[in-house]
Amino acid sequence: MRTKNILVVDDEEDVLSVLAKGLTWERYSVITASTGRDALALAKAKRPDLIILDVLLPDIDGPEVNRRLKDAPETRDIPVIFLTGMFPKREDDQEGHMVAGYVLFEKPYDILKLVSAIEELLREEVLSE
Repeated sequence: MRTKNILVVDDEEDVLSVLAKGLTWERYSVITASTGRDALALAKAKRPDLIILDVLLPDIDGPEVNRRLKDAPETRDIPVIFLTGMFPKREDDQEGHMVAGYVLFEKPYDILKLVSAIEELLREEVLSE
């Protein structure tokens, strides 16, 4: 089975670094971007298996990046997980949430829960092919 490629998009360098290291440890190949424009270009060029997308980016926000990805035939089927630091995190709230049909993880996130959500989404993609 080939290594799955994940595009991680966040404008915070420390978030990109920690997430890339954690996903690499879990045997994923990781591509990173820090802007929405870079995310769109890399998604089209590299065709990742999944995208982890920050909600707030300096140029194009995450929801708009996602809309553009879903409008393009070559990227519309790539699953997206959103990351956000916009909402205060409760102590008992460690799971990703479904919002408008997308998985949303609040920062700081539990890497094991995030990996579990990634595996579930990638499994769904294989089953739908």
